[in-house]
Amino acid sequence: MSAEKAIVAEKAIVTEKPYFPPSGWGMLVMVLLSVLAVPTLIILGISNPTYIGLVIVGVVLGLAALTCMFGFLAVQPNDSRVLLLFGDYRGTVSKSGFYWVNPFFSKKKVSLRVRNFETGSTNVAERKNEAGVVVQHKSRTVGRPSKVNDRDGNPIEISAVVVWKVVNTAEALFEVDDYEDFVGVQSESALRSLASRYPYDSEDHEISLRGSTEEICEQLRKDIQDRLEKAGVQVIEARICHLAYAPEIAAAMLQRQQASAVVAARAKIVDGAVGMVQQALEHLSRDQIVELDDDRKAAMVSNLLVVLCSDRHAQPVINAGTIY
Repeated sequence: MSAEKAIVAEKAIVTEKPYFPPSGWGMLVMVLLSVLAVPTLIILGISNPTYIGLVIVGVVLGLAALTCMFGFLAVQPNDSRVLLLFGDYRGTVSKSGFYWVNPFFSKKKVSLRVRNFETGSTNVAERKNEAGVVVQHKSRTVGRPSKVNDRDGNPIEISAVVVWKVVNTAEALFEVDDYEDFVGVQSESALRSLASRYPYDSEDHEISLRGSTEEICEQLRKDIQDRLEKAGVQVIEARICHLAYAPEIAAAMLQRQQASAVVAARAKIVDGAVGMVQQALEHLSRDQIVELDDDRKAAMVSNLLVVLCSDRHAQPVINAGTIY
């Protein structure tokens, strides 16, 4: 029971709690009035020794006004602020507006906007100079296809575009170290695992990477979502944007696809030719146009199949030496 209580307590810490701070406009007016009153109080206290206490009041009021300035908070649409008080999570402000909170709150910004990235890209860390000025902002490189073996062992190149957003700010900040990097690494891992479970192409109507796009993309989205559940992230869509054989086998696979296409086309032609020959024999027999024995029927079937299945035009030969 103690272990279960510990797990429940741990989950309660990272559960997102909404925080509704008061509007900041009233406090802004009070701070401005305090800033204007501080010089007046100090001047009155210095000019009249009887009211020397006004100097102390003015200094205290000025310090209080300066401290209150750090409590102003502006939240944009589809944005949020996670509030911490000396390491204790107090809640998340997700409604846009201008607010005032405890000046000692640490305010961590977490965007709730929809974001996307391409697998195979890497994060470029933010860089600052000696003065602390940002010289290079945090960014991601262009994605490159991942090389992996499919279910049949064929090396392929594959990449996907993942569309996601944060739905639980507490889990995104406290369950993982860097939720953006976590999304990228886990999406890449899920894509590689998916590609190794299915063949690149299939001829017996089973699910394949190339022939079952919708099913594969939906399965990829579910696999990524399962991996990102603990990070407070919702995967909206995941789609394969690049799929090809690796360069070392691309030429051989192209020849195999061409051969398969030729065989399929020939099989279709033979099926049609057999049907036409059958119709011709039935028509001759039904209308009693000519009586053919088995040998003549076999010769006629052979000639018709050659004509219908040949990839070149037939050259007719007229037999003028017999009554046939």
